[in-house]
Amino acid sequence: MSSPKNNPKLSPMMRRYFEIKQNYEDSILLFRLGDFYEMFFDDAIKASKALDLTLTGRDCGLSERAPMCGVPYHAVDSYIRKLIEQGFRVAICEQLEDPKTAKGLVDRDVVRVITKGTIMEDTILDEKSSNYLASVYLEEQGFGIAWADISTGEFCIFEDGDVSDIDSMLSAISPSETVCSFSNYKQVKSLSFFNRDDNVLRAVLDSSFKFDNACASLMEQYKVCTLKSFECEDKSFAIRAAGGLLEYLKETQKRIISQLRTVKLVKNNSFMVLDGNTKRNLELVQRAKDGKRNGSLLSVLDKCETNMGSRYLKRLIEQPLQNLDEIKARQSATACLYNDISKNEGLKEYLSQISDLERLTAKIAYGSVTPKHCIAIKYTLKAIPHVKRILSDCESEFLKEKASSLDSLDDIADLIDRAIDENQAGNKEGGYISDAYNEELKNLRHIKENAKIWLSNLEAEEREQTGIKTLRVGYNRIFGYYIEVSKSFADKVPYTYQRKQTLTTGERFITPELKQIEEKILTADEKAIRLETRLYGEIKEKLLSVVPALQTNALALAQIDIANSLATAALVNRYVQPSFVDKGNVIEIKNGRHPVVEKTSGGFDYIPNDTHLDGDNSRTMIITGPNMAGKSTYMRQVALIVLMAHIGSFVPAESAKLSVVDRIFTRIGASDDLSSGQSTFMVEMIEVATILNNATNKSLILLDEIGRGTSTIDGLSIAWAVMEEINDNIKANTLFATHFHELAALNKVEGIKIYKVLVKELNDTVLFLHKISEGGANKSFGIEVAQIAGVPRKVVEKAKAVMRSIESGDTKFENQTENETDTTRYSDVIEQLKDIDVNNCTPVNALLLLTDLVKKVNE
Repeated sequence: MSSPKNNPKLSPMMRRYFEIKQNYEDSILLFRLGDFYEMFFDDAIKASKALDLTLTGRDCGLSERAPMCGVPYHAVDSYIRKLIEQGFRVAICEQLEDPKTAKGLVDRDVVRVITKGTIMEDTILDEKSSNYLASVYLEEQGFGIAWADISTGEFCIFEDGDVSDIDSMLSAISPSETVCSFSNYKQVKSLSFFNRDDNVLRAVLDSSFKFDNACASLMEQYKVCTLKSFECEDKSFAIRAAGGLLEYLKETQKRIISQLRTVKLVKNNSFMVLDGNTKRNLELVQRAKDGKRNGSLLSVLDKCETNMGSRYLKRLIEQPLQNLDEIKARQSATACLYNDISKNEGLKEYLSQISDLERLTAKIAYGSVTPKHCIAIKYTLKAIPHVKRILSDCESEFLKEKASSLDSLDDIADLIDRAIDENQAGNKEGGYISDAYNEELKNLRHIKENAKIWLSNLEAEEREQTGIKTLRVGYNRIFGYYIEVSKSFADKVPYTYQRKQTLTTGERFITPELKQIEEKILTADEKAIRLETRLYGEIKEKLLSVVPALQTNALALAQIDIANSLATAALVNRYVQPSFVDKGNVIEIKNGRHPVVEKTSGGFDYIPNDTHLDGDNSRTMIITGPNMAGKSTYMRQVALIVLMAHIGSFVPAESAKLSVVDRIFTRIGASDDLSSGQSTFMVEMIEVATILNNATNKSLILLDEIGRGTSTIDGLSIAWAVMEEINDNIKANTLFATHFHELAALNKVEGIKIYKVLVKELNDTVLFLHKISEGGANKSFGIEVAQIAGVPRKVVEKAKAVMRSIESGDTKFENQTENETDTTRYSDVIEQLKDIDVNNCTPVNALLLLTDLVKKVNE
């Protein structure tokens, strides 16, 4: 059925539906009808498929029924989640007035549009990950990015004059949804970050990104007349991005987002920028092959007791610190809780009692905090004094500062304790305000709860006073409460009874006392609901007044939780505290281990390895050895140890001495970029170009098998040139794994050292020792690796034959293996042929001999 939105025969309700729908053509419109959200026409057809709902119909004033499907209002979150996951936007259309009091058609309108970047519902959000909405403004001279998580209130802006860094920044932020202006859309869409289908980009009006409009949006958001206090007045690109973000939020949320904290300007070089390739190759927060958290660095380090701690730890891993003072401050916090087990265990006990205060506070500001949330806030506040006590004599200034910023807000905790009935906090029908909190509410509930007792007592009293034994008190919805007397006792009815209804069997009456009781009973419930709503509104206002203090608490508790998590991980995994040097480019690791692989090695002892890079005489490690020997694992191990040290974590090693690294670059693995039509080799070269154009002498570079995507000569030439450029000009500490043993000749170049992965030969197979040793490998062991991998024996034999031919200088080896096999198989036939004396062989003998040879060949 095609959309009949302009058909005059549509029913009034359907006309209203289309009036609303025309403003949300890009969204699934959930139209509230009583206890259901209904979807109609095209939306119903799409949603029924996406949600596996039965498609039905509804009368709409036309001869054909409107396609329709619906979901119960109390279960709508799960359906919204499924729609969002499948890429839909969802517009929520609510009833804006009580249907009981509405005159005519109930007024309805959209109160909110839910998109991937604007989710508030706990049932939809990942509790351990931030959910960012980002906004990008781009010009030739630079770019600005703003990002916010409305579920927590976080709001940041960033500006850079180097447009080439925008992809890495987007990767560092990992927004669920990004907006830009229509003018910028084509350019932003071409960024590699948006090659993945799940990275959503949406274009909005250019006017939102105009500088004056953006400034006005920011000043309206924070109710100020200048942006000076935000230290961003000169950041025009960042301001434009922030303006676009705020306008998009107002458009979708239909309000100013009051839960946003003061906008934070993220300064250049405040954290290590990691591009998407590096995050994937190092598997920082999820495994590359399946996107799961388990098996990532985060899964090893996250021992947090709170969800907000887990979120901030994830962010820290994706955005490691660059300021040495900040690194050392976090490191001292880890050390404090590592060295004092009682503090570590004590914090675990009380942090486990702390709920997600960051998201709870956002709900207070948003106006969606529930009584159940209040109980969670109460227990969180009650745990704070214990956290402060544990850290009162802590040696870490970082932890002291966080602890001193905590406010237990005793008056708020006491208010919730007195006002909210914990046993009824989850009751959506009411009853969550404690009886003891308000006398009037208590009396109203008493009336409702004791109505039957009162009526029973009244009935007994009236029977005794009138002598009418069959008198009874009853109720129906039309006449309300009444006293019923049978006809046989009509003469005993007191004059104070007022006739209400005549029946064939008797009469029904009302009395002033019964009328008074009736009014109390019928209105008590309604009054109780109104009073409870008002009282809870007052509690919400008091909570709103302490939002800044709650936000401060949330941030401090998250940082304390991270420090305790890193200390716990260090204790469990035998990590050591790394040291930092102020000068030079040093990576000195003694017996380093891969933090993830050692946890998943199936009970085998992990083989540790040393690393010595000094940015000078030993700044480049060329690592040779066969595939499967552990070259890539070793390189990742070094990068992860460096990264862990930059977040204040201890590291898996016997000792580690480092200097601050500005970026980590990785070129590991290969894959075609089919979406953009780029081959494996092209992708590899683009990534190499990115490294060469952006790395500095403070960077750490990991390169694995550069040049393997093309011919041997081309590949070797490229690998050689890249290696020389990095070593001679960029001078970054570099780990370069290669199968080109010719690169061992670079050992004579200053700064380059050649290493190999040790391998032990056992008959026709090899044993990988996973140990890095100085010196080059003289053999690749490729055929042996193929054999171990399960390549069919005949293919392995063919490979060996080809290799022998090449090594002997014979290039005619196409069918060498087959020839050798045939020679072995027909050796006796060949020998018989050699013995034939052709000159003395008669025709008969020749025929007999030929028959015998054919028989042998066919056997």
